[in-house]
Formats: sequence, structure tokens, C-alpha cells
Amino acid sequence: MQFRTLLTLIVSALALIVVSAPGSARSLTGDAAAFARTLSPADQRAFESYMLANIIHRSSKNAFWRKVASVRAKRKKLRRAGHPITRKNYVNAFPPKYKGPKLSKSLQRRWSAYLAKVKRKKAPGTRDSLPGVKDFLANARKYYGFSPERIPEREFKTRYAREALSHGLTKDQVVRVYALETGGFGTADMQAGIHPISKKGKPISSALGYAQLLTANSIGELVKHGSSFIARLKRLANEPGLNPKRRKHLLSKAESLRKMLRHARSVPNRWSRHVAMARTGRGQGIHAINIDGDIGPWLQVIKLKGIKDLAKRKGHPNIQSHKLELMNLAGPSTGLEMMTSVGLSMPTVNFFSRRGYERNSIVRGNTSRELLEALKKRMDINSKNKGAIEFEEVFDEVMGRKRASR
Repeated sequence: MQFRTLLTLIVSALALIVVSAPGSARSLTGDAAAFARTLSPADQRAFESYMLANIIHRSSKNAFWRKVASVRAKRKKLRRAGHPITRKNYVNAFPPKYKGPKLSKSLQRRWSAYLAKVKRKKAPGTRDSLPGVKDFLANARKYYGFSPERIPEREFKTRYAREALSHGLTKDQVVRVYALETGGFGTADMQAGIHPISKKGKPISSALGYAQLLTANSIGELVKHGSSFIARLKRLANEPGLNPKRRKHLLSKAESLRKMLRHARSVPNRWSRHVAMARTGRGQGIHAINIDGDIGPWLQVIKLKGIKDLAKRKGHPNIQSHKLELMNLAGPSTGLEMMTSVGLSMPTVNFFSRRGYERNSIVRGNTSRELLEALKKRMDINSKNKGAIEFEEVFDEVMGRKRASR
């Protein structure tokens, strides 16, 4: 940490200490100050010390992440200019760890209970959680008249496997990515943070489906491939002997997808604009196509194929599943950077946003090389779970039928 930053932290801490008389809670503000006033003098002093240490720690972490962002910005400029990237262009450290005092268990329980009580009293309409599947479905109906066709899980896997094999993806690549992303038992409507079987939990991101695409991913892939998806739905609808109800449903999907594509293309085809659109109801409605029995497998497979094709162009012709997953997790270009000789030895803070780093336990505290190894081990473990085993069986069945038809 730079001397000036450290000096600022110390001065701020001293200022807080000076203005607070013992047991007065004057060094605290907001909820912390209100809670401190309910405590005995001894507990109040312990709580103030804890909160002050946390203020200093947060300031230190903020300074660290500002440095990471600055170094990353300089690295991007060097890359655009065609200059080589070396070790000095990365932050070779991890975020500072909290080393201050801790609250006693009883005081921690009281503080947690107080915060929970304050949270319950928030003004009506205040949103604490991220949008979930119900929001995606509601917005799809509202803005596009679209309700995804829900099909049995094994049939979804079958269509996914057929699509993957037709695009040159292997059983190993697809099943192991599924095992990592969903724990090996995920469903077509699984969202990150929600247990796919018990349905308990809260969304921690918009990541959805077998490949856990974000809303912005869905928008970006629709922009690139939406026209071919629409044409494909229409071809399916025109197959001879098709049930009239099925034909009508396919044509309705095509019309909804056309509306989605028109909206997705209303902004420049840039990641930042897709992220912004993902925060809107119309953007979230697009995300619901991942769940549809026809469109979902196409969308997710084509996303994985795009990653594999990029890897091949960049010198990884037969990319292993854990490396494919790294590109899926970190973003294709970032994943490739992490696999360079320099990138492999660098801490993962250089390649993820602060929020992405802090919320993902497999990412935290690792170098790129260590993350790759962790991904491989997690895949090995999760591939033994029921959903992954079923997915392997489905792939074998599809491949067996293909061989028999030759």
C-alpha cells in the first residue's frame, strides 16, 4: 500500500477515536450508532473497537481494488497498442485480510439480529435481492408474449446433447462444464444461488441453465444468432405431418423471438450495453429463452461452441473441459489471458471484478494455475452426481443412435 494511502487511513482512524468518549458511540453513525446505544459500556467499547477496525480494513481493501482497476486499465492500453504484457503489468498480491478484533459470539448474535430487524423495517418496495426466474418469466410474458416451453429434464438433456454433437462439442466438454456450473444435478431453470432441487436460497447472479449464462450473455448471443434461431423455428413449424398445435406454438415462439431480437439490436453490440439492458425488464425477459425446450439448448450450446472456436483460433485446438470452463467463467478473452505463461502465475484478482472475486469461493485466494486445478478437481467430484451421470447416459444414447443410423 502506498504511504499516502496508509497515512490517510491512520489519520481517519485517529480522528474517529478522538471524537468518541468512552462508551459514547460518537465514533459510529447510522445503524451501528443506534445499536451501540443499546449496549452496556463494556460491550459498547468492544463494539466500537470492532467497527473501527472494520472501517480501516474496508478502506485498505478499497485501496487495493482501486490499484487492481488501475493496473488492469493500463494493461488494456498496452494490449491495444500491441505491446507485450509482463509480470509488472499485474498485481501480484491478494486482498488484505481482516486482522482486527472480533465480537464475542453473544454480541455478534445481537448485532446480526439487530441488522435483520432493521432490514425488515425497510420501506415497502425496497428490493434486496436480484431478479430471479419468476421475474424473467413475468417479463417475457409482459414484453414479448413469450412463455418458455418446459419439457422433461431428460428430454432437455437429449436435445442439448444432439445440439452439442452437431456443433463439434464432446461429451466430456459439455458434461463436465455442466457438472461444474450446476454441481452435477442442475436443472434447465437452475439459477445461481438457488438449489435446483429444494428451490431454497436467493439469486446471487442472473446465471441460468446448464451453462449458467448471464442475462447479458443471452442478449449477446441473441444478437449474433437470433436470426438463425427464428429461421430454425419456422423450419420446424413447416415439417410435414406436424401436429397443428405444435406448429402454432413454434410460430408463436418465432414471433416472440423476433420481438426480442429487435429490442436486443436497438443498442450497440457491446458488452457494456448488454449489461445495461440486462438491468431492464425487457432485457430480463430475453433471458427466459434459456428455459425453453427448443431454444435453450441451441442458445447454450452455441455459446460454448463460440468459446471453443475462439480457443482454437488462439492456439488451443483441443481445449480440455476445465480450460473451456475457465473461459466460460471468466469470459473467453480473459480466460485465454489467464492461460498465458505470465497469466498462469498471477492472482485471480487481476481477472475478475471485485464482486465476482468475493462471491466465488473457487476463485478467491488462487492464482490462475491454482484455479484451473480447482476447476478440474471440482469437475471430477461433481461428475459423480446424479444429473451428470444422467447427462453422460443421454450422450451415449444419442451417439449410439447416430452410429446405428449410418
